[in-house]
Amino acid sequence: MIPQGKQRLGINIDHVATVRNARGSAWPDPLRAAILAEASGADGITAHLREDRRHIHDADIEALRAGIGIPLNFECAATDEMAAIALRIKPHAICLVPEKREERTTEGGLDVAGDENRLAQFIAPLRDAGCRVSMFIGHDERQIRSSARIGAAVVELHTGHYSELHAEGRFDEAEAELAALREGAALAYSLGLEVHAGHGLTFDNVAPIAAIPQIMELNIGHFLIGEAVFMGLGAAIEEMRRRMDAARA
Repeated sequence: MIPQGKQRLGINIDHVATVRNARGSAWPDPLRAAILAEASGADGITAHLREDRRHIHDADIEALRAGIGIPLNFECAATDEMAAIALRIKPHAICLVPEKREERTTEGGLDVAGDENRLAQFIAPLRDAGCRVSMFIGHDERQIRSSARIGAAVVELHTGHYSELHAEGRFDEAEAELAALREGAALAYSLGLEVHAGHGLTFDNVAPIAAIPQIMELNIGHFLIGEAVFMGLGAAIEEMRRRMDAARA
């Protein structure tokens, strides 16, 4: 049976911190952005504490955990350092992502299938602490089945390739990628996983992803922080919500 209910919108506020860090000052404040996002209809806040701390800092995670009334989705690499922080903070959700220091942004999904034993051991104490653990993966069947085997509660499907093809006008290829995402979402749901999606989503490309019935949450950041320069963060979130709801209807 297909899940029912409103599709959730999580707002990633990493790049508010990117702008702040470019000047080395205290502004703009990621917590203020998160509070505004909450007031504008966001269902959750995502923040990625990278190993190199290039945008979000430890103090931001502390402030977000204490300062927002909606769930915090803590994105991180599967390292001992991040596990210790997550167990101390105890966010609502933890999304494990691949991380390379030289990359500009997360370039692909986590290789769960190639690291099953370690990841199963890694997520066990996080689950025991009451956190929902998500794997940020591609739509590959092996990765989805491995995520279910290790006991993840959620998979977040990487929509970056779809978004790139759409932006480049390669619509036939984008449609093929979209079909693969649909198949992946259906498989994940059939295995008892909650399905999320995100990366590279914009006003122009979000509708087909939002319309996939098994996807219960979209996490969107960079585009909305960019649009905030022109239309304000609250208005950008409200417009994204409108487009998601229209696609869902």
